[in-house]
Amino acid sequence: MSYSTALLTPDTWADFAALVDAHRGVWGGCWCIGFHPEGFGASPEENRERKRARTEAGTVHQLLVYDRVDGVDAAVGWCQWGPPGEVSRIKNAAAYEKGAGEPPDWRIGCVFTAGKHRGRGVARAAVRGVLAEIRAAGGGVVEAYPEQTEDRKPQRGAYLHTGPEELYAGFGFTRDRRIAKWRWVMRLSV
Repeated sequence: MSYSTALLTPDTWADFAALVDAHRGVWGGCWCIGFHPEGFGASPEENRERKRARTEAGTVHQLLVYDRVDGVDAAVGWCQWGPPGEVSRIKNAAAYEKGAGEPPDWRIGCVFTAGKHRGRGVARAAVRGVLAEIRAAGGGVVEAYPEQTEDRKPQRGAYLHTGPEELYAGFGFTRDRRIAKWRWVMRLSV
């Protein structure tokens, strides 16, 4: 499938908000704020306002993926990334810090695909677009923190918000180190 992409900006905020609202705030009202330094607020409404404030201030790197739905281009997914100061909160942070070497130039925080579009290449289009944005910004070392799915029982009802390992391996990311039973640090130089 061919998708188009656009950065999350004040001009695309309504598309992002419609996607999040259609999925009940995503992961209990996260609004894709959990990886930012301020983390989660006290409520989904506060998370929404925090994300909107970052979007208005231009302090968020997020790529929206669009598909034609009922004759209209609609956001069906995204990928969040940024320098470590912007995407500073990651899962399994204590284990990450124990083995940390040289910090990356960029981190990929989360990937989201609308429920009806999963398994159709939306996450792949998002990561491809993010890597192109990073390349255009001068490149560097990119880290992702996906979950291993190979040799693992299917996770009923689970959604891999940092993406599956094979998504990143397909772009040339390689394992750096394990930070949880099923989570890896993967790196790629762009």
